[in-house]
Amino acid sequence: MIGRLEKTVVDCPDPRALAAFYAAILGMRINEDGDDWVVIGSEPGARQLAFQRVAHWTPPVWGDPRRPQQLHLDIRVDDVDAAEREVLALGAKRLPGELEGRYRVFADPAGHPFCLVFGRHDP
Repeated sequence: MIGRLEKTVVDCPDPRALAAFYAAILGMRINEDGDDWVVIGSEPGARQLAFQRVAHWTPPVWGDPRRPQQLHLDIRVDDVDAAEREVLALGAKRLPGELEGRYRVFADPAGHPFCLVFGRHDP
């Protein structure tokens, strides 16, 4: 092993707002809070997501083969209908694309795609 993954960093225009969005969905807390850098996690050093301000933000475009996605988050839920209502209330938008009985696709308030994953889980 050369190293260990410390955190996943998400570029965005408003780190504090996007961190609050994902903290509410994932039940995480703010571990670091700055104007340009906010980190959430269950505890410092474990399963952390960081949100970093970028000066000229352009949201990704879901489903455009000319601009393929580089990264998205899969969030496993027990009740996808309830989870969908909650993420929409937090500011998510539903995107085209789903595999019935497996996942639904959304965009967070900054435009990053993420999936609510449900149904069969193959560990």
